[in-house]
Amino acid sequence: MAHKLFFSHNIASFIPFLLVFHFIPVVVSQFPYGYSQLSYRFYDWSCPRLTNMVKYGVLAAYRSDTRIAASLLRLHFHDCFVNGCDGSVLLDDTDDMMGEKNAFPNRKSVRGFEVIDNIKEDVERFCPSTVSCVDILTLAAREAVVLAGGPSWPVMLGRRDGVTASQQAANEQLPSPFEPLENITAKFTSKGLDLKDVVVLSGAHTIGFAQCFTFKNRLFNFRGSGKPDPMLDSSTLTNLQTMCPNIDSSNTNLAPLDSGSMYRFDNKYYTNLVNNAGLLESDQVLMRDSKTAAMVNSYSMNSYLFWNDFGTSMAKLGNIGVLTGNKGQIRKKCGAVNV
Repeated sequence: MAHKLFFSHNIASFIPFLLVFHFIPVVVSQFPYGYSQLSYRFYDWSCPRLTNMVKYGVLAAYRSDTRIAASLLRLHFHDCFVNGCDGSVLLDDTDDMMGEKNAFPNRKSVRGFEVIDNIKEDVERFCPSTVSCVDILTLAAREAVVLAGGPSWPVMLGRRDGVTASQQAANEQLPSPFEPLENITAKFTSKGLDLKDVVVLSGAHTIGFAQCFTFKNRLFNFRGSGKPDPMLDSSTLTNLQTMCPNIDSSNTNLAPLDSGSMYRFDNKYYTNLVNNAGLLESDQVLMRDSKTAAMVNSYSMNSYLFWNDFGTSMAKLGNIGVLTGNKGQIRKKCGAVNV
């Protein structure tokens, strides 16, 4: 019902507002890893309609499924965090390769593949063998955030698609909601990101949902105590115990990561953390470290600061371990390497 109400207004009048008001210029002085052959105008001549094709492809998906905004953002993150932004998460398993789609953090969880496939099909009609799947995914993540009411940011283009994927790498490299902050931070720094990026990119949890098994231990048996997490807000605890009763069959139930504005990209995620109402333990733990807690407090009080920093961190994320020049390929279909 919520997403139907969200689209009760005229979408044509809504888009210009997003495009004009929500664009925040971001200056990125340093990216992790090499990106020397990327350019903001990479497809200006070879595929000038690319941005609009991605924009309208994401819009069509969003109009029928508001959750897709969070899904596309997460899909991009899960791609870049495993051996760099190379579209490896989009590859299907083969007889010779166990890909990332069925890795533990992704199985029956990561979604949005069909949106990228549909956009790629459109792009191939107008610009055959020109635009990589990973560039489409990177642009789609930005458009998803904008449609959810969040900021835009400049995206450098010219990435090429990888020719392999690794289920093992996905299992090892992706941060887990069960890990302590120091482990998560170590995984970020291994990608050329830093502690600030941990806090900022965690703010993506202002939209989307999580399955109950990812936080149920906080509700009933926190760290083997047989009791709920004593730091969890009592009213939040009661609501979550209703959504996720202490039975195995509730493990795949969904709960909003930000119950106050689950479809709206805003800074309420940080307000929740300040009020001890974060959903995942890996989110709430940001308030237990003095450095990250200070950043959380700042973002909870200043949405513009969060938006600006989010754009900067997303630009950094999108340039991790990219393939350019003669490396990789331009896949014709995102789920398979060219034969």
